[in-house]
Amino acid sequence: MLTATLVTATSSQASPQPVTQAATRAAETRVRTSSAAATGTDAHRVAGVRGKRVEVVAVGDIACPPGLGTTPTQCRQGDTARLTERLDPDAVLALGDTQYEAGSLHAYRHSYAKSWGALKPITYPVPGNHEYNTSGARGYYTYFRNRQPGPPGYYATNLGKWRMYGLNGNCSEISCAAEAEWLVKDIKSHPRDCSLFTVHFPRYSSGEHGNDPSMTRFFRIAFRHRVDVVLAGHDHDYERFRPMNHKGQLRARGVTELVSGGGGRSHYAADGNVKGSAFVDDDTFGVLRMVLAPQGFRYGFRGVGGSREDNGRQPCV
Repeated sequence: MLTATLVTATSSQASPQPVTQAATRAAETRVRTSSAAATGTDAHRVAGVRGKRVEVVAVGDIACPPGLGTTPTQCRQGDTARLTERLDPDAVLALGDTQYEAGSLHAYRHSYAKSWGALKPITYPVPGNHEYNTSGARGYYTYFRNRQPGPPGYYATNLGKWRMYGLNGNCSEISCAAEAEWLVKDIKSHPRDCSLFTVHFPRYSSGEHGNDPSMTRFFRIAFRHRVDVVLAGHDHDYERFRPMNHKGQLRARGVTELVSGGGGRSHYAADGNVKGSAFVDDDTFGVLRMVLAPQGFRYGFRGVGGSREDNGRQPCV
């Protein structure tokens, strides 16, 4: 069992918080704070995970409001949290809508924290739309205050040899034009053979919400700069797409998108009929497990009932 210490880069918190957690392998984590006006790359950087091989779990759409009961088709956040603890990843990539319905701090403390809270020291979150049902996503930014840099909510970190970009896709709440400018600058300043984006809203989906054209700007950047993977939630299902560009065209050196929204809240129907869809599971709560290696990645969908689906591997582009 490993003990890690969580510390902010500012000195306002005099005493560090010791965390004992079997899944935590990072020796020390430091987070740089940012403001809504911040535009520099350094202001958006979050400490990552070292190692040649990094194992991650990625999932969104997780915790029901406090007091809402668990059934076979809703509020299974406890099961997905226990599954993730058994998988023992180096990092958890939380893909938004982590706390329903409004992402209030009270709800985080009385629902999400009681299921996924033990994994917070290794969690790299991005905000979804439900976080902004509380003004300014204050509950999200407060609860995850040591795991992301604060508004405007986007940042970069390293996961082994990979560069990861945690993006805020709520373009009605922040300037996504400024975010895109920062993103391109950081990609050029920190070239990597392998990289990935995490964002709540999928560019492509055959689920209830469907394709999201507002994410085209980020997918265009991913395609032009040879980002390997985009991870999203929003639709409550699991779906993998073949490598594509931002125009919905299949490309051998395209971007692979994986939607992982089976974190526990509920199920959405998905028919797999959107162009490029390669695999879909719309009735299993579970998580996406990935192994990030220096020149490629492995992936697989893991269900809370023990199912192991859609396993595969790909080289970086």
